[in-house]
Amino acid sequence: MNDASWGAPQRADYVGGWRPQDRGPLSAGPAYDGHDAQQTRPMPIVPDFPDAGRDAGGPGDRDRRNDSGRGAAEPGRPLFRDELPREPRPAGPQPPPAGGPGDSRGGEVPGAPDAAGGPGASGDRAAPAAGAPDAARPEKEKKRAGRDLRAAIGVGVGLGAVIVASLFVVKAVFVGVIAVAVVVGLWELTSRLQERKQIKAPLVPLAVGGAAMVVAGYVRGAEGAWVATALTALAVLVWRMTEPPEGYLKDVTAGVFAAFYVPFLATFVSMMLTADDGAQRVLIFLLLTVVSDTGAYAVGWRFGKRRLAPRISPGKTREGLFGAMGFAMVAGALCMQFLIDGGAWWQGILLGLAVAVTATLGDLGESMIKRDLGIKDMGTLLPGHGGIMDRLDSLLPTAPVVWLLLVVFVGA
Repeated sequence: MNDASWGAPQRADYVGGWRPQDRGPLSAGPAYDGHDAQQTRPMPIVPDFPDAGRDAGGPGDRDRRNDSGRGAAEPGRPLFRDELPREPRPAGPQPPPAGGPGDSRGGEVPGAPDAAGGPGASGDRAAPAAGAPDAARPEKEKKRAGRDLRAAIGVGVGLGAVIVASLFVVKAVFVGVIAVAVVVGLWELTSRLQERKQIKAPLVPLAVGGAAMVVAGYVRGAEGAWVATALTALAVLVWRMTEPPEGYLKDVTAGVFAAFYVPFLATFVSMMLTADDGAQRVLIFLLLTVVSDTGAYAVGWRFGKRRLAPRISPGKTREGLFGAMGFAMVAGALCMQFLIDGGAWWQGILLGLAVAVTATLGDLGESMIKRDLGIKDMGTLLPGHGGIMDRLDSLLPTAPVVWLLLVVFVGA
């Protein structure tokens, strides 16, 4: 094979410093000796495979190529394209293809294995590389709520139907609903205390005494509620004496706290029910609390930027609090104007403002308890909501405030 067969012009100093003046007798005639023949070196044999250096290398690779235009193999580089690691292609216009007519992939043969290692790997090139900007991703992540909204709405509608039906049909049935919620809430609270803190608050006296407190508040009013609360606390102290004294103080302290936190505050709901328009008062109490939570969620999710209490509940924002106040004040004005005899719209504004504040504080209070216990929810009884205590957190501290303001505004 001679030099002309490569189809590329040859430089004079191609191999080993060979120059035209070294021809000797060849330029003078057909006769030459063996010494002159040894000065003519053969063309080096170049492997017949695609040039890996053309695609992977930069402009500096031209200096490392021979005069035939084909990239020579370099020490430490793979000989075949399939052995090359994939490198991201730079942004902007690409260099012209080097693989001949019809090849738009820079020297790669259509249908050949991809540089990533095998047929069918072209789909991998469409995926954005690690660290790529968000614009290269197929879809940006959307802001989503932390719970299953469908389940939460379904459970909320079901609970609302049960409450309204029992509230306006037979008041005593609604008192039973309150007692059941109190017992389940006490069970969730004492169970979490024992699991996370090894605090054994006596559940039996709490459950029996809690149900009795709710019934006593409906039958005997405030006096009956106070007496039942005192007896429940005494029962907790006595019940714990049947076990070893280790941990007695923390157990009875947690028991008295649970008695005050859940059933005592719930007693004000049954006390609201004793008025002639008790069903309307309880309905306003529930509506304002739900509207406050909804306003806080809607406004905070859409416009919330400044956190309200980042160490207690990072999800709550100041904008959400303002939303809760606005929604609750409007709802309170409408409810007092149209549902309560002798009520005024300005009373509803004050009532809604108070409900928004107490509901937020109640939510933060339970968040503080759960953060101390290291849990997210008090239970899993209600899909999309957590446990019963996760629904009572804003209702319980709101009940005494609503009861008191309604007594001040329209009497008992």
